Order: sequence, then C-alpha cells, then structure tokens
Amino acid sequence: MPDTPQGGSLAHTHEGKPGLPRGRSRLPARAVRASQVQRLCRAAIAAVAEGGYADVTVADIVRRAKVSRVAFYTHFRTKEDCFLAATREGGKLLADGVVAATRAVPPDAPDEEVLRAACRAFLQFLADEPAFARAFYIGMPTAGPRAVARFDAAERRFAEMTATWHRRARARHPDWPAVPDDVYLAIAGAIAKLVRTAVRNGQTDALPKMEDTLLSLNLSVLAARPWPPADAWSLHLPVQVGRGDFLRDDHPPGVRD
Repeated sequence: MPDTPQGGSLAHTHEGKPGLPRGRSRLPARAVRASQVQRLCRAAIAAVAEGGYADVTVADIVRRAKVSRVAFYTHFRTKEDCFLAATREGGKLLADGVVAATRAVPPDAPDEEVLRAACRAFLQFLADEPAFARAFYIGMPTAGPRAVARFDAAERRFAEMTATWHRRARARHPDWPAVPDDVYLAIAGAIAKLVRTAVRNGQTDALPKMEDTLLSLNLSVLAARPWPPADAWSLHLPVQVGRGDFLRDDHPPGVRD
C-alpha cells in the first residue's frame, strides 16, 4: 500500500521510496540504526492501524519501512516487540505534548484551565495522529497480554496524575470533594472508552470536539460541578452507542508537573 500522510507523522512509511544510502555516501552506523528503528516503528503503526494487529506480519512492516528482514531482527525479536516500541514512542510524544501544554498555562491561572489545556493537547494529538490513535486504542487491546498490561498501566498512570492534580487543586478549593482512589481510575477508563468509540466509528479527526465533555466529566466528579445545560451538548462530539460498541510510562493528560 502507498504511504498515507493523513495517518500522521507516526505512520509515515517509506514504502515505494528509496532505502537508506549505501556505499561510500552511506550514513554513519549509529544513524543507520536509529533510522531503521524509526522506520520500523512508523511502519508498525501504519500497518496495525490499517489491517489490525493479528493480520500484520513482519513482512508487512519491513516492506513499509523499506529495510531488510535482517535489519528488523537486529532491532526486534518479534512483531510484538516492534509494535510495543512503536506505541511506547507515540505515548512519550503524547505525554510530552500534554505536559508542555499544561506548563504553558500561567501559574496563577485557575486549576480548571490547567485541566482544559491537558484535555485539549491530548485530544488534538490523537486527531493529528489518527493511525497511532487507532493502533493504540484498537490495536493494543488485541495484541496480547504484554500490550494489554501496557494499556492498563497507562490508564493507571492517567488516574494517578489526575489524582495529583485534584489533590493540589483541593488545597485551593476546600469545597471540592475528596474521592476514593478508584474514582480516578474510573474517569481514566471512561475517557479511554469515549476515545476508543470515536476512533472505531471513524471520528478521530473530530476528537477535539470532546474537550468540553472531558473537562465536564472531570469537574462533575472531582469538583462537584453541575453538568452543562442540555443546549450545550450539541457542541460535543456525538458518540454512537450501540450493542456493537463494547496511556507508556508517561505522564497522562490531566496534570502539570
């Protein structure tokens, strides 16, 4: 399949393009290794997003990456190792973007603005990287026990960071309720479910419209805020709900360090 720029930078493949330079003009060995790993990770994201994890082969990945099978096995033992490395990289970029967005909020800004900045950066990253969003939210749960554990760990870290934000905010808002730790995990799971449903329904590009929904969800539970009036719901991303619809070692969205 040809390269699909609309999949985002994390799915930028080299299929149909020249391979790495050889001969006297070749790159230094370290640069070659780094380029091979990056190409393979990008190709894994693109392949899983398009075909699903189970049907992707090492051959699919090396073809998209424009590297040899020998090079693949120099860096990764299995398809699973490559895919986990690729999603780990994507998770780091996502987390770095969210943390940068929250740090850009003025120190004296309301706590709600820190949370809004995190929600906005989180959703915009996924909209800009639709192949990664699909590979992570649709592919990871089907990629075996290690991938499922990684996904669950991301949700727990999301919950932990949200808890940190909430506890700090409560120091300035003593009227905000204290909640059990499992409530933070429930919020993280709810957000993951909303994102997964939107991605599965082909609405990844519209995820930024969920900003108010994510903000209101957090504040309704963690700040005892009333939910916005019904006439504001039309501004949120409509999620199709039906019978068929059943965050790496990074900082998840929701908190500034």
